[in-house]
Amino acid sequence: MSEGQQKAWDKSWPTYGRLAREADGSCPPLDPAAWFGRSAPLILEIGCGTGTSTAAMALEEPAFDVLAVEVYRKGLAQLLSAIDREGIENIRLIRGDALDVLEYLLPSGSLTAARVFFPDPWPKSRHHKRRLLQPGTVALLSDRLRPGGTLHVATDHANYAEHIAEVGDNEPTLRRLELGDPRIPVSVNRPTTKFEGKAHTVGSTINDFVWERL
Repeated sequence: MSEGQQKAWDKSWPTYGRLAREADGSCPPLDPAAWFGRSAPLILEIGCGTGTSTAAMALEEPAFDVLAVEVYRKGLAQLLSAIDREGIENIRLIRGDALDVLEYLLPSGSLTAARVFFPDPWPKSRHHKRRLLQPGTVALLSDRLRPGGTLHVATDHANYAEHIAEVGDNEPTLRRLELGDPRIPVSVNRPTTKFEGKAHTVGSTINDFVWERL
């Protein structure tokens, strides 16, 4: 990490961050109201990267609280820098495996929305089993949504987009919505990140999917 990122980490991680799995292997459940200091609709973002979209969307939706999950410490440090710089109060960070977060930290029906933007496509056929969005994970995400809550997924990988569409449409507790559907309770307007900009440059199609929890 850069010197600035390390300073942001040292200053803000104790307040805004936690591990999904503690050193002893335990996964203590979250108490979002205690952590955020208020009771508000909750959004989960899996794989927030450097947090460009996370910070921008949280600023646009101050009435919502955002849990941002990421494995890589440097990315989380960059998001902490943005939180400190912009004075953002409605984001908390979790470092670790998203499946641990879904299975152990969050109860059924606790989320207003879940976001998975540009997950690793694992393009080689022999690696497809490593893709995050498998039927079991999508079913778990759906269970964590409240009725009317939404799952928003974006990808620039054509084959993964086909897989995601099939898995989401086959989940019996979900119904596909168009991006402009007024029933969507949160914003679906993502800022264009550097990563997405590169995808546009090489001509990749960006696919956005939204499903509603029935």
